[in-house]
Amino acid sequence: MVDRRHILAFSCVLALGACAVTPPTGPRIVALPNPYKPPEVFQQEDFQCRSFATQQSGGGAAAAAASADATNAPIAGTAIGAAIGAAIGAAAGNPALGAAVGAGSGLLFGSASGAEQAGYSEFSLQQRYDIAYAQCMAAHGNSVPPPTSPVYAGYPYPPYYGYYPYYGPWWWGGGAVFIGGRFHHR
Repeated sequence: MVDRRHILAFSCVLALGACAVTPPTGPRIVALPNPYKPPEVFQQEDFQCRSFATQQSGGGAAAAAASADATNAPIAGTAIGAAIGAAIGAAAGNPALGAAVGAGSGLLFGSASGAEQAGYSEFSLQQRYDIAYAQCMAAHGNSVPPPTSPVYAGYPYPPYYGYYPYYGPWWWGGGAVFIGGRFHHR
């Protein structure tokens, strides 16, 4: 049988592991050599520019700092949640239960916040890496495509139902009127 403490410990490890930030492993952009450049020269420039981009983006040190910031969010959320839960639980008559519930909810929301921070930090590191790589490759005379902005589909136009036709006064009665059961002309 699985003990609840093991499940709690495993979920805490998973929550903190979701907050890890990895350094960029390579560029997300494509750089192409000039038509008359030998492949060996291009590979050497590519290696130099990858090293330059890693240095400019901060490399492993920046990723470790971002991971530390993202990992602190669940810990702070647990502590703050336990304190608030104990205060509310004391007002309700059971501070231990309030602290436990507050710590659990603080861990949950702190982990979500830490994972979100980790995603933003990882995107920022990758973006800095790509910019440095593109600048280096362009400085060596290689062609780098310009950055593209995302294309949003937006909302479609509403359907066109056409215009409401105007039939005029001739449509509603012609020339005959029935009054009092007798037929009269106009």
